[in-house]
Amino acid sequence: MTQASERAVAALEGGRQQDAVAIAQDAAAAGDAECLALLARWRLIGSPLPRDLPEARRLLRAATLAGSEDAAMMEAALTANGTGAPQDWSGATAILREAAERYGGPAAEDAALLSRMDLDDEGYPLALPEPESLGRDYQVKRWRQFLTPEECAHLAMSVRDLLAPSIVADPRTGRSIPHPIRTSSAAVVGPTRESLPLQAIMRRLAAATGTRVEQGEPLNVLHYAPGQEYREHMDTLPHVTNQRTVTALIYLNTGYVGGETRFPAQNLSVAGGGGDMVAFANTLPDGSPDPRSRHAGVPVRQGVKWAATRWIRAKPFDVWNHG
Repeated sequence: MTQASERAVAALEGGRQQDAVAIAQDAAAAGDAECLALLARWRLIGSPLPRDLPEARRLLRAATLAGSEDAAMMEAALTANGTGAPQDWSGATAILREAAERYGGPAAEDAALLSRMDLDDEGYPLALPEPESLGRDYQVKRWRQFLTPEECAHLAMSVRDLLAPSIVADPRTGRSIPHPIRTSSAAVVGPTRESLPLQAIMRRLAAATGTRVEQGEPLNVLHYAPGQEYREHMDTLPHVTNQRTVTALIYLNTGYVGGETRFPAQNLSVAGGGGDMVAFANTLPDGSPDPRSRHAGVPVRQGVKWAATRWIRAKPFDVWNHG
C-alpha cells in the first residue's frame, strides 16, 4: 500500500469516514494507483461511499493503468462477469494477458491455465463430456472428469484465504446462520474474486445444465476434514421468489474415505472422483420443492475432501442486489 492509502485506511478504521474519503480522493486525483483501487472497492461494497458499480469500474480502469496489479485482476474479473457494464470476455482476457506480461505471478498462472481450456470467444466450452443418469424416478446426472486436475487445484487453492465455517439458510427466516447440520468449511467466491479460469468453469457448468451463467449464485468451495459432514437437507430456500432450481456439485479431489453424496429417497450414494460433477433438480415443474432432492454429504472418515457447489436459480441472480 502507498502512504496515502495507508492513511485513508487508518482514518476509516478510526471512524473518520469523511477524512478517509478525502485522503483517498486527493491521492487518486494525483494518480495514486492504490487509492484509485481503494475507492473502487468502496464503490463496490457501498461503504464509506454509496455503491456505484459503473464508477467502480471507471476507478479500476484508472488504477490498472496507473500500475495496480490487484486492480488489474479485479478489473478482469468484473469485465468478464458483467459487473457495472455488459459482460466482455474478450476485453477481460486482454486485461489478464496484459497483467500477465507486466506482473507475472497469479495473472500469468491464470492466463496459462485459461489457454489450456478449449473455449469459444465468449468463454464457453467447445465440447462437453456426456453425462450418465443415476437414480430411478428422479434423475441425478453425473459427468465424469468434468474438470481437469489442474482446474480442480485452481478452485481449491485460490480460495484458501476465504475459508470459514459453513453456514445454512434458516428455514424460518431464510437468513444465513451456522448450524451443526453442516460442519465443513466453505469459501464463497464473490464477483471480485472470480478468476477467468473460474468463470470459464462456471460457463461450462451452465452449458452442461442447460442454464445461463447469470442464474448461478457465487461458487462455494467446500473443505471437509475427517468427521465433517452436511446432514440431510434440501437446497431450496424459504420465502424467495427466485428459487434454487438446480444444484451442481463438483468433486475436486480423491484420496479420502467417506464423504459420499447420499439421496435417501433414491437409495443412491454417489462417490465422485476428482473432477466429476453431479447435478440435480431441486424443484418440481410447478416450482415447489422436490422432496426427492433431499440429500446429505456423509462424514469423511479419512483424509480431506474438497468440493465446489453452485446453486442455480430459476432466473438471473443479482449478487449485488439480492437482499
